[in-house]
Amino acid sequence: MPASIALLLGAILLAAGLAAAQTPTPTPRQPPATAAEAPAPDPGCNGIQLNYNLQSRTKIRPFVPDQTKQPYSFKANFSVVNGGTRPLRSWAMLVTFAHDEILVGVDGAVLTAGPDLPYNTTADAGNATSFSGYPQTDLLTPIATAGDITQIQASVGLLGTLFAGPIGKVPVTLPTALSLDDPDYACPPATNVTATVLSTCCLLTPKALANATAPDANATDPTKTFLPRGTGDLVITYDVIQAYPTSYLALVTMENNAKLGRLDNWRLSWEWRRAEFIYSIKGAYTTKKDASDCVYGPAGQYYQSTDFSQVLNCQKNPVIIDLPLSRYNDTQMGRIEHCCRNGTILPKSMDASQSKSAFQIQVFKMPPDTNRTKLFPPANFKIAGGSSLNPDYTCGQPMPVSPTGFPDPSGLDSTTLAVATWQVVCNITKPKDAKPKCCVTFSAFYNDSVIPCNTCACGCPANRRGPTCSTTAQSMILPPEALLVPFDNRTLKAQAWAELKHYNAPRPIPCGDYCGVSINWHVSSDFSKGWSARVTLFNWGDVDMANWFAAMVMDKAYAGFEKAYSFNATAVGNDTVFMQGLEGLNYLVKQTNMSGTDYLVPGKQQSVLSFDKKLTPSLDVIAGEGFPTKVFFNGEECAMPQRFPIKSGSSTRLSSSALALVLLLAASSAFLLLQQ
Repeated sequence: MPASIALLLGAILLAAGLAAAQTPTPTPRQPPATAAEAPAPDPGCNGIQLNYNLQSRTKIRPFVPDQTKQPYSFKANFSVVNGGTRPLRSWAMLVTFAHDEILVGVDGAVLTAGPDLPYNTTADAGNATSFSGYPQTDLLTPIATAGDITQIQASVGLLGTLFAGPIGKVPVTLPTALSLDDPDYACPPATNVTATVLSTCCLLTPKALANATAPDANATDPTKTFLPRGTGDLVITYDVIQAYPTSYLALVTMENNAKLGRLDNWRLSWEWRRAEFIYSIKGAYTTKKDASDCVYGPAGQYYQSTDFSQVLNCQKNPVIIDLPLSRYNDTQMGRIEHCCRNGTILPKSMDASQSKSAFQIQVFKMPPDTNRTKLFPPANFKIAGGSSLNPDYTCGQPMPVSPTGFPDPSGLDSTTLAVATWQVVCNITKPKDAKPKCCVTFSAFYNDSVIPCNTCACGCPANRRGPTCSTTAQSMILPPEALLVPFDNRTLKAQAWAELKHYNAPRPIPCGDYCGVSINWHVSSDFSKGWSARVTLFNWGDVDMANWFAAMVMDKAYAGFEKAYSFNATAVGNDTVFMQGLEGLNYLVKQTNMSGTDYLVPGKQQSVLSFDKKLTPSLDVIAGEGFPTKVFFNGEECAMPQRFPIKSGSSTRLSSSALALVLLLAASSAFLLLQQ
C-alpha cells in the first residue's frame, strides 16, 4: 500500500475514534429510590456496663528466679457506663484482683475504705477491692442527657505493680471478677471481650425493678434525688451551710451510734482532692498551722492579694482535733454546739448529750471550681481516738444525702436547709490478729488465790527486755495482794505462793498480760436468798481515764441484779449490767507513786454489787455461775480467764488473804480520793 493511502486511512480511523469518544454513553435505567434497611439492634448493655482494660505490663526489678513472683508494673483503665433508665447514685465498683496487685495511683476514683497509697490489695483477704466515684459520684441516664458520655460514664485509671509469670506462659493478668457494690444490681460473671479486656453488664434485680420509678425531669439534677441516709457506728456529716464563688462554710458533725464504743481525744483527718485549703476553724483546730503549701503553690498564684499569714492550714491531709472545754465560750475559736470537750465522744447509752462533736470550717476553693454551685467534699476520712482502748474505725467515702435541716437561730418555727450535705459512715473494725486491750481476773471468798489475766492477754511485745519469759505457759496463780503490784514486781510473790500451795512453777515463768487496764471480779458472799460481788478497776497506764464505763454480761445471774453501791449501775437488757463512776468520781486515775512502795501503784475504783435469788433460785455461785461471761471496758471487750476459783475446804468465810486485799484496796482508794 502506498504511503499516502496509509496515512489517509490512519487519519480516518483517528477521526472516528474521537467522534466515538464524544458520544454520550446511555445511562442504565435505575429502580425507584427506597428507604435503607434498618440495622440490627445493638445488643449492648441496657444496664450498667463495667469494663476493665489492661493497657500495659512491664517487667521491673528486682528480677527473681521464681517467675511466678516476678514484679511487673501495669497500667489499666476501668469504666462504669450507665445504659439504663435509672441514675446510678454514689457508684462503687468492686474489682477482684488475682495477682497480688499493689495500687500506686488511682485517677478518677478513690478507694472506698480510704486507705493510703500504695495499697496492697491482698489486704482485702480474697475479697474485692472497692472503688468509689470521685469527683463524679453520680452517673445520669442516657435519656436524661441525650446520651452525653461525660455524664453517663466514669473512667478510672490505675497504676500499680503485680506479680506473675511471663506473658507467653501465663494468660494476661486480668482480675477474676467485676461487680457493682449496690444491692439493687446483679452482675453476671465477667467475660473476656479481648485478651486484655474484661466486661460485664449489671442489671436491676427484680425487686429493684418493682420499686423503680420512671425517669422524670429531675433526673438530670443530682440535687433533687438523694440516697437514704446511712447508719453506722460513727456517722460524719459534712454540711455546706454557706456557699460563695471561691469559698464555702461547712459544719462537720460526728455522731456516735455504737452501743459501747467511744472516742477520747479524737483525731479526724481527710484528703483534699481539688487543691482546697482551710482558711479558718471554729470549735476545733489543726495540729499544724502551715500555709507554706499555699504560698509556694497554685493557691499563692491564684489568690495573690490574700494574706496567707491568716490562713490556718494548707496541707493536703490536715489533722483536726477538738478544743478543750475552757475554749467553749471563746468568741474567736469556740461557740459551736457540741464542740470543745477534749475530743470525748461517748455512747448514747452513757450520755446522749456527749455523743456528738462538731466544728465549723471556712474552705477556699481553686479553679475550675470557682462557682458557688461547684461543691465537693474532701475524701478518705479517717477517725481515731487518743486512747489505746478506743476502737479502730474504717470509714467509707462521702455520699450525697438530703440537705440537713437546722432550726432557725431566732427561735421562729422555721427550718433552714444546708446548701449541700454529704455523709460518711464509719464502722468499728477489728483486724484478725487484734489483741484485747484489757483483761479480767477472778477471785472468790471460798478460795484464797486469784486467777490472774492470761499470759500475753493483750499481746506480748516483739522485743521484750529483761529476763526471758514464756509466752505460752499458763499464767501463775497469785496471792490477792499481788493484784496491786506491777507484773515486773510480782515474780517473787508468785513463786513464793506456788511453793506455799505446792503448785508447779513453770521455767521460764509466764510472761505478763501487758494490758493497760485490768478488772477483778470477786465473789464476796453467797447466801440462800442472795449473794454479792465486788468489782475493782485497775489503771496501769500513764493517763487518767475520764468518764469511764464498764459492762458485765451475766448469762445466768443477770435477772437477780439489785444495785451497785459505789458506781452508777443499770441492767440494760441482753444479760448486761452497765456501770460508770458516780458524778465527781468518774476519773480512773493513772498509776502513781504511793508512799511506802518502790513501784508504781495502779489507779483504782471499786464497788460492791448485790444480787438476790428470787428469780434465780437454782443459781450455783460457787460452781462459777456468779462470774461474768464477758466484760467490756470503755467499749473494748476484755480477755477473760480460762478457769474459775475452786472451793477449798469446807469453810465459806472470807479468807484472811482476801480480807487483806479488801482492806488494802479500800485504804488505797481512799488515799487516791484524797489526792484528787
